[in-house]
Amino acid sequence: MKSKEEIVEEMQQVVEQMRLDDIEDNPDCIDEMFECDACGEQKCVAGSIEYEGYRLCNDCVLIAETGFAMNKIKSVKEVIDAMEPKRLEALCNIVKEEERKQNN
Repeated sequence: MKSKEEIVEEMQQVVEQMRLDDIEDNPDCIDEMFECDACGEQKCVAGSIEYEGYRLCNDCVLIAETGFAMNKIKSVKEVIDAMEPKRLEALCNIVKEEERKQNN
């Protein structure tokens, strides 16, 4: 059985390769952004995956895939729920940034 470290390293390599493959297949995707359903941040489409109707950025794909590989989570919904505070923080930062722009 693989150690946690081995699983994490393997998943990091797999997820990074997915990102590189996406860029190789469609170099323009590096400029395409979307709002990740897990972390709530604007992220590059490269390396993102849609699970169960949720689109996750490459960073969140790593979290999800590592969780699946370690049998810590069973569905992407668990990742979405666990990351709600991060999404709220991202939303608050967007609001603060908009207020700063309006005040200048």
